[in-house]
Amino acid sequence: MKVILLQEVKKLGQKGDVIEVSEGYARNFLLPKKLADVATSTNVNNAAQKKASEARKQQQAIDEAKVMASQLGKVELTIAVKTGEGGKLFGSVTSKDIADALEAQHGLKMDKRKIELKEAVKAVGTYPVTVRIHPEISTQIKVHIEGA
Repeated sequence: MKVILLQEVKKLGQKGDVIEVSEGYARNFLLPKKLADVATSTNVNNAAQKKASEARKQQQAIDEAKVMASQLGKVELTIAVKTGEGGKLFGSVTSKDIADALEAQHGLKMDKRKIELKEAVKAVGTYPVTVRIHPEISTQIKVHIEGA
C-alpha cells in the first residue's frame, strides 16, 4: 500500500515522502496514529505543493538573512563601561550587553543567543563578534569597548 508520511518515521522516511508499506502496517499503525495518509492522487498533489511551499519559504528566509547580514557587516558598536587600573573592566561585556547596544545605537533587535563571543570581553579594545542570523548565515561586527 502506498502512503504519504505526515511526520518523520524512523527507518521509513521523512515528512512528505511517498513510500510503499505493507497493508497491515499502514492500517494498524501508520494511519491510526496519523503518521501517514493514503497516497491518492489528490493527496500526492497536496504533498507536492506543501513541499514546494516550504522550499519557497525557506529560500525567502535565507534571502532575508543575506540582506540583514550585509547590513550588519557595516555596523560598528561602541560600548562604554567602567574600568579599573590598566584598562581592566569591572565584570565583563556579555552578548546581552552587545544586543542591548545594537538596539540602542542602530535600532536592530537581535536575540542575545544569536551573538557568539569566543571568550568573555574583559579589557578595553576592539573585538570582532560573530552574529548568527540564520543557521547557514552569519556575519561579523566590530565592538569597541571604551572605558568610562
